[in-house]
Amino acid sequence: MDAKYIVKADELLRFATRLFAAVGLPEKDAEQVAGALVRANLRGIDTHGVFRVPTYLKRLRLGLNNPHPKITIRQAANAAFHIDGDNGMGAVVGRRAMDEAIRLARLHGTGVVAVMNSNHYGMAANYVLQAVEAGMIGMAFTNASPALPPWGGRAPFFGTSPLAVGIPAGEETPFVLDMAMSVLARGNIFVAAQAGKSIPPGLALDSLGRPTTDPQSVINGGTMLPFGGVKGAALAMLMDILCGVFTGAAFGGDVGNPHKTFDRPQNVGHCFICMRPDLFMPLVEFKARMDELIRRTKSQPRADGFDEILIPGEREARTERERLVKGIPLSPEVYDSLIKEAARAGIPGPDQVMFV
Repeated sequence: MDAKYIVKADELLRFATRLFAAVGLPEKDAEQVAGALVRANLRGIDTHGVFRVPTYLKRLRLGLNNPHPKITIRQAANAAFHIDGDNGMGAVVGRRAMDEAIRLARLHGTGVVAVMNSNHYGMAANYVLQAVEAGMIGMAFTNASPALPPWGGRAPFFGTSPLAVGIPAGEETPFVLDMAMSVLARGNIFVAAQAGKSIPPGLALDSLGRPTTDPQSVINGGTMLPFGGVKGAALAMLMDILCGVFTGAAFGGDVGNPHKTFDRPQNVGHCFICMRPDLFMPLVEFKARMDELIRRTKSQPRADGFDEILIPGEREARTERERLVKGIPLSPEVYDSLIKEAARAGIPGPDQVMFV
């Protein structure tokens, strides 16, 4: 097993919040950004966790993200808002947008919020969990910088552009789907490169369109591959339509890469949809039906090699419960990058860290 540092979630949140506040984010916004990253770590989505802190800080220091955005909201229809994020941090803009979608859904049954001029917003599940925790059905879509080719192409054009859906249940674990359009989340490419490791075969091409397992060759002009072949490529284009064309944000290869584009803002687009689960029946009945579906699903005959059937989001929910108790594991590379940032900011590192 690889060596790692273990940090309690609340301590990692406090530490990351101080790092963001040190470069000018207001305390509330710093905590929102840090919270989005730490929750990704809690759920085992480490590619979207505090691994991202140095990149976010660099963009803030370079003035590529606005630490004090004037987020504006325009009512486009009774149940639809259009938000200009003013180049704010994606986690701040995204949380505000889902808040508005939830408010619209409470008033009208459904709410649609389109967002332009935002940035990388981290783990997409953050926003649908926000809806689920408010008792709502939530959907979150975003576009992203070029990472996948259109079907038949060999150069990055569409983003990995994850979609997420969260649906509350009664006694069972909520359904939480969070999936990128690539076989492998793009963050894994950067994590592997940082650790000097290879990636599995069949997931990426180099700049000449040849299969590669070298993450650096993907970063240096290569491309990731969509899941499901032509179907994943089609969904990647759909995300660019809903989040770029539809919202007024960048699209068609123009979204800036948070790790590589340091001469302009990203102009990421998001689209949030929220619905009341009791639109067509009492809430108690909806939740009972969700529980029944989940129980029937999990009771199906298992294929060879499977101990149980899990629903989307169940594994992450278990990881979150475990890491809240045991702490969050960080690789030496990620931990060292955070300590370097702390030294640069003149603040102490996290307390009570274990190395195992």
